Amino acid sequence: MVKSDKITIDVFKVVAKSIAESDNLSIMLNHLAQLLVAALEIKGCSIFVLNLEHEELELLASFGLSTNYLSKGPIKADRSVGCALRGEPVIIRDVTRSDRLQYPAAAIKEGLAAIVSVPIFFLQEAIGVLRLYHHEPWDISDRDVDSLVILGENIGLAMMFTRLVNTVQSIKEAVRELPVELGRLSDIRERPLKW
Repeated sequence: MVKSDKITIDVFKVVAKSIAESDNLSIMLNHLAQLLVAALEIKGCSIFVLNLEHEELELLASFGLSTNYLSKGPIKADRSVGCALRGEPVIIRDVTRSDRLQYPAAAIKEGLAAIVSVPIFFLQEAIGVLRLYHHEPWDISDRDVDSLVILGENIGLAMMFTRLVNTVQSIKEAVRELPVELGRLSDIRERPLKW
């Protein structure tokens, strides 16, 4: 594939708007995956979050990939596509010539020819991965890689913001469900504690 910029300012505006206007993480990430596949004319897109306890990447959203491919097995964070979680984008221009894939046979069977993996950051810490899959070898432009890195940072902010909003909403609903007697606790003014 010829190296050319596919992420124009118009594409970036649409993607940024889809991130900014959603308070449902699952819907927002699935919409984002669909937008990226269409805009970049690629085979698929997946968005993963890092599970620190199991040191694995957990799928949050995907578009364009088969159920068989998505359920190929656990994705170990330290073995998956050269571990983009170290902070740098990982570009595999041709999967048939790479030793950085955890499941190379599954990628070939899925019809994948190239993979671009970009870290998702929050406060300078990798919390996930944005992964793009192409059906042919892909010589992605440096400008598109830079745009994807910025997008990864925005996804990280959106993920944490959405989780915060959902947590606050859950607390608000839990407080509403408290017995009426506990509601009087909010009327208590600060008093010195007696020991």
